[in-house]
Amino acid sequence: MKNRVLIIEDDNSIIRILSTILTSNDYNVLTAKTGQQALILNASHNPEIILLDLGLPDMDGSEVLKEIRSYSKKPILIISARDTEREKVKALDLGADDYITKPFGSSELLARMRTSLRHYNLQLSDVSTTKSYSVGNFTIHFEKHLILLDGNEIHLTQMEFKIVALLTKSPGRVLTYDFIMENIWGPYSLGDNKILRVNMANIRRKLEKNPAEPEYIFTEIGVGYRFADNEDIPV
Repeated sequence: MKNRVLIIEDDNSIIRILSTILTSNDYNVLTAKTGQQALILNASHNPEIILLDLGLPDMDGSEVLKEIRSYSKKPILIISARDTEREKVKALDLGADDYITKPFGSSELLARMRTSLRHYNLQLSDVSTTKSYSVGNFTIHFEKHLILLDGNEIHLTQMEFKIVALLTKSPGRVLTYDFIMENIWGPYSLGDNKILRVNMANIRRKLEKNPAEPEYIFTEIGVGYRFADNEDIPV
């Protein structure tokens, strides 16, 4: 069965490009040029994934994102010409699964869509009860509080383990600094990322062969961190 994708975009040329790419890759395509039309189509057709532009004629795309996120966890990818860190952080904090800046490559778009759909399907199968996660030579056992790298146990502090566990429960997805801080240290910790940076430096020394060229934990500068998924690890 084909996945349905809702394109929310008011530029006809971009709609045509996206529709061509997605149709040729076995997606059923729906299109909306306004936020209101998008909300109606989302409710009536229930697409599996949404591509959302922020610059819509009737409302800001962030309002559409906020509205859909109030009742649905389906993948929403932002595709926007806005390339500031502030805009990216805002969208990710509102619940976007990814943020792609225009112009973009078709291969990159399709890969990010596959990743977001895979994460969503894992959530549907109740990823919160998953006992372990493995990628490359890394494995984390959540209940046992055990991390193995190349078959050897890696000793992390309790706080370091919490950070790695949070990241590995959403592999491939960027978690913003504020999201991590709030989930690990609580809502009153927001604003100062120094403690997170210190912990992350210690984690990388233990997990990465070369912390300057990470294999597992990647920094999205000014935004946050993401943990590797299978598409990051060479076969």
